[in-house]
Amino acid sequence: MIITDTHTHLYSEAFDEDRAEVVQNAIDNGIERFFIPAIDSTYTQSMIELEKSFPDNVFLMSGLHPTHVKENFKEELQHVEEQLEKRKYYAVGEIGIDLYWDKTFLKEQQEAFRAQIQLAKKYKLPIVIHCRDAFDEVFEVLELERGENLFGVFHCFTGTLEQAKKAISYNMKLGIGGVVTFKNGKIDTFLNKIDLKYIVLETDAPYLAPVPYRGKRNQSLYVLNVLEKVAAVYEKTKEEIALQTTLNSKEVFGV
Repeated sequence: MIITDTHTHLYSEAFDEDRAEVVQNAIDNGIERFFIPAIDSTYTQSMIELEKSFPDNVFLMSGLHPTHVKENFKEELQHVEEQLEKRKYYAVGEIGIDLYWDKTFLKEQQEAFRAQIQLAKKYKLPIVIHCRDAFDEVFEVLELERGENLFGVFHCFTGTLEQAKKAISYNMKLGIGGVVTFKNGKIDTFLNKIDLKYIVLETDAPYLAPVPYRGKRNQSLYVLNVLEKVAAVYEKTKEEIALQTTLNSKEVFGV
């Protein structure tokens, strides 16, 4: 049973003390594929080091995270493009709009999101979307860029059934993580109305740990808890869910 964590920040400072152990522990438990989203240029080198340590398991993305879109965002976008030009990446992400923490740079976030979608199209790559308190704003940009060459993952999906269907209409898979295990998470109440071919599993480690680890440091091993919950929601075996969601991830990322 091969399990894929489609979204994990294993290069984060939260893993500085035990990174190799955390990754190896996940691998030993069947989680063999880790897709690594970018935040900004300051993390590029540590992402590359992680890939060197686990070349068969780690797949990197390049991108500028919306909460890191500041005055210098154009320089950061240039860094993203230079990286895409220079070496192999498997997606442009994570990109999008976040209005939870700060609305100051909304206009810049919108511009950066759209510019990075266009980079993804140029390099024939999927996008990985971060959306927080910003469904309308994200959908507005996706509508402008709609087409066969727009595809990817709507990471950490926490919206309604209607929003899920809308995301899927833009060729997006839904990234399902720890929130599906939360009592007030709500997505478990309608998830089985969505065809499993649109679902991928993720942790967003070190954030959003699933129950029973909620509030603690998340890690890729805990995708097993997400897998278990998704299997219960769909009334399928964990093996069936692992197989289908890994196939879905291969369809998106091409590997």
